[in-house]
Amino acid sequence: MSDHPSLAAEMQSATSEIFLFDAATLGVVDANQAARLNLGYDNATLCKMNAFDLAPSLDRAAVGELLAGLGEDVGAQVVLRTRLQRANNGSYPVKLCILRIVREGRSLLLAIGDDLSLEQAAVQALEQYQARFNAVVNNTPGLVYQFVLHPDGRTDFPYLSDGCQALLGLSVLELQHEAALFERLILPDDRKGYQEAMQASRQAMSAWNWEGRIWIDAWKDVKWINLRATPHLLPDGALQWDGIMTNITTSREEQEEVRRSRARLAELTAHIEQAKEQERTRIAREIHDDLGGNLTAIKMALAMLSARLPEDQPALLDKAAYVDDLVDRTIEAVHRISLDLRPTTLDLGLVAALEWQAQEFEKQMGIAVIMRCPDKDIELDPDHAAALFRIFQEALTNIAKHAAATRVTVALRRQRQQLTLSICDNGRGMTPADRLKPQSFGLRGMKERAKALGGTLALSPAPGGGTMVTIKTRLAQAGGAGRSAPAALHNHAAQEE
Repeated sequence: MSDHPSLAAEMQSATSEIFLFDAATLGVVDANQAARLNLGYDNATLCKMNAFDLAPSLDRAAVGELLAGLGEDVGAQVVLRTRLQRANNGSYPVKLCILRIVREGRSLLLAIGDDLSLEQAAVQALEQYQARFNAVVNNTPGLVYQFVLHPDGRTDFPYLSDGCQALLGLSVLELQHEAALFERLILPDDRKGYQEAMQASRQAMSAWNWEGRIWIDAWKDVKWINLRATPHLLPDGALQWDGIMTNITTSREEQEEVRRSRARLAELTAHIEQAKEQERTRIAREIHDDLGGNLTAIKMALAMLSARLPEDQPALLDKAAYVDDLVDRTIEAVHRISLDLRPTTLDLGLVAALEWQAQEFEKQMGIAVIMRCPDKDIELDPDHAAALFRIFQEALTNIAKHAAATRVTVALRRQRQQLTLSICDNGRGMTPADRLKPQSFGLRGMKERAKALGGTLALSPAPGGGTMVTIKTRLAQAGGAGRSAPAALHNHAAQEE
């Protein structure tokens, strides 16, 4: 190599590939270690090759034109992109920066190469990622977007997917040109909720979830949309949300229809319960007045007949005594049935009715009942009192059937305009599976009665074991006395809307 020009020591040790070519023949004069290692050739072999051996894909005419553009001035340079062939027949992309130099009176070309393998791999990976991203976004039902809130209050949409027009009736360019157009689509009644949800997400740096209605002027239609986005801070202090908007109009309409259907069903149930109570009251009154009166008359007539029977007819006397006893038992049954249908103590108020039922339960079942009703004077309309009484009866029935309890504690409290009735037993408790039994109509009936009153019924473990049933209802406002259960339900449903 002593009689040929060679690369300087600094170039020999450089990490970039460096070649020295003869300007006239494009034969390799020298190559540094980085080039030799990447190509897999030793320097002697390389010096027998030319540029077209290293890069077979090069077009001689095109290379000639490129080099002609260098002129003859030393230091002029051009850039060439090609693929270099390795000794193992592999190839790799390279960018060659070529400039003219003169060494030892010889015209040479110095080519400094950058291996573009990693760069091209990164570009290909980015293209594949972008293709996958576009495929996901374009097949996502809704609008994928980025929304930025700047420190000065300005907003913009740096990115909007192709679903923008279909969802909002606005093109991507329109919304990116004027981001405020989106908020103007939101109905005035829902705009406050939109702003509050955004501020809550901003302050807590938490997910932004919002549902609301927008007006699409192009179609003269209202849509329900769901917005879900995740916030993160930008270097300039702005806050960016990445998220998705979807059209939930159909599901919201279905939800509204289900809610209305449930409200109508609950109203019908409440009406049926009220009609049943009225019918029970009527039947109880007729049984008590008609059957009770008739049985009393029969007993009096039977006593007169028995008094006239001869004493020497013991069989007739025994028969008369048997009939008299049968009448007594029938009168007692009539009294019991009429009380079951409509306890007369309900006319004395809810507290009196609950205390009477507790005493009857304790007497029949042998389970102690502790009543705690500090306010004895609780005025309720008849339907409200009857519904709470029936819930109480059903709760005691469940305790007798399933709880294996020895004590029941009942508390009735009034707090402002809310009435709370709690029934707590010390039995075996209720498992989640018990609540899901398909035939648990007792619990369902209790919940429906509570709901018809505009209240709630909750089941929870009792302190120390057992189950606690808590019913909370609203008391009638002033001037609301006598309001029926269906009316209460109607008002409750209206408030829910």
